[in-house]
Amino acid sequence: MPHELSIQGVFLPPFLIALLLASVATMLTARVLNRLRLGRYFALPRLVFLSFIGIYLVLIGTFMVRI
Repeated sequence: MPHELSIQGVFLPPFLIALLLASVATMLTARVLNRLRLGRYFALPRLVFLSFIGIYLVLIGTFMVRI
């Protein structure tokens, strides 16, 4: 069973930490894709953004935070 993470006395669920890390990783990925002009090949960029959040959430939750 995952335990809460304590940051200066404030307890945070591990899912929230994984979601924040996944959002940051997705923003960095989107920035790199836009800089390389690869974002124009996606028909629905918002759906791709949400998909990257889901992919990073599973990876971070599985290997780093242990959800």
